[in-house]
Amino acid sequence: MTTTAITAPAPINASSPDWLQLKAAATALQALQVKDGSVPEPAFHESAAGYVGTITAAITALAPAFPHDARYLELLATDFTRWAAGGFGVPDFLDSLLAFQPQQHRVNGLQHLVVFPMYTQNGSTSRLVEAVLIEVIWPDFVAGLEEGGYSNKLFVPVRFLDFTPGYNTNSAVLFPETVAVRETPSFTWGAIFADREAARFRRVVRAAADITSLQLPEDAASLLENQQLTQETFVMWDLIHDRTHMRGDLPFDPFMIKQRMPFFLYSLEELRCDLTAFRECVKIEKDEEADPEARRHAKLVQYAVIFDRIFRFAITGSRVRNYDGLGGQLLFAWMHQHHVLHWTDSKLSIDWDEVADVVVDLGARIEELYWRSIDRPKTAHWLAAYELISGTVTPNPASAWAKGPGALPLAGPPRGLTDQVLDDEFPLSMFYEALEKKMRPVIESTAGITGMSDTGTAAGTASTAINAG
Repeated sequence: MTTTAITAPAPINASSPDWLQLKAAATALQALQVKDGSVPEPAFHESAAGYVGTITAAITALAPAFPHDARYLELLATDFTRWAAGGFGVPDFLDSLLAFQPQQHRVNGLQHLVVFPMYTQNGSTSRLVEAVLIEVIWPDFVAGLEEGGYSNKLFVPVRFLDFTPGYNTNSAVLFPETVAVRETPSFTWGAIFADREAARFRRVVRAAADITSLQLPEDAASLLENQQLTQETFVMWDLIHDRTHMRGDLPFDPFMIKQRMPFFLYSLEELRCDLTAFRECVKIEKDEEADPEARRHAKLVQYAVIFDRIFRFAITGSRVRNYDGLGGQLLFAWMHQHHVLHWTDSKLSIDWDEVADVVVDLGARIEELYWRSIDRPKTAHWLAAYELISGTVTPNPASAWAKGPGALPLAGPPRGLTDQVLDDEFPLSMFYEALEKKMRPVIESTAGITGMSDTGTAAGTASTAINAG
């Protein structure tokens, strides 16, 4: 089910008293928990029981505002009560998690109260009790795309209303697999905080364009001025990206099942999904029969993919197996070496009339690699993937992989090849080293950002030209 005619009778906000009590109790409870979510210290059990009592009372008080989540909230209170009664061991919230099905109610503006012991990707790695108050983003043009050629029944785009400390981080996803449960169920949804993605994008791109003296086209500049426009653009991008992980001429296991493989393979998979979204948006933009709003946002997605990849992904995070960073480096270098991106006279420029074909060509190269993979042994596929990337992004001079197959332990198990990949197999170029120094405070300032944050303040701190040292 994609859409249900449901609206909350009394919207909750960040200042609602029952929400504030729940948030405070959950935050206090986190201090008593250990990494697996349990509260092992008996001396803390009385306090923990008090916090759980506050949480369950608040859930019960808030439940009437969420009739679409009635059964989930009922079981949520039960799971909390059972956890406390059992002595606060490793929590198990499978029953309430199975009852929470936000993908069944994708209605623009519909709210959800989400409370689970869970880790937050790019945030906390511990399964602490986190509480998040969220609102669905589901504009009509996105609903039309999803009902048409871009079906993705699991995708739930949302925005923050308020949250506990695990989300005062870089985490922009809410996934059921992060919740503490006794057994792993089949997952039926995944939520992405498009407002955080959009706000982060606006702050970072504003600063990067200033530093590099990049003149933005008028429609691209509109993304920096309009939070709602930008977050809806990210919803369209994410809709197509997310479904792409399961579609195409894929290697037998490109990404979805955890296994130990060279990190650059993850770079190609994530970039493939982004470039598929880019290619499909080029098609939608040119389709005169498409919804006008879809066409407008399709053009904006193209800007978003390029700018987010080359300005944020490439220089965010550590240099330890940073696969998203490598994907950004690859896109930038590909555009530069195909003469649609220029760094001349210490100014960055992009040939917008020609860039789409060049970016689509990179996606086609990755798709050809995937298509040929089913006829190759795993090792040969890995080597071919490395060859594709290293043909554009210069490897670390100390790399065994860069020396070719003769320098690698090909006769042993595949993990031996993975062990030979350096943490920073593809170091930043001189351009990116300089850009990263200028952009570091801006990128760091985006931790915890939401669509309600002031996105105009940090850019001014980084307005020194990139060639200034």
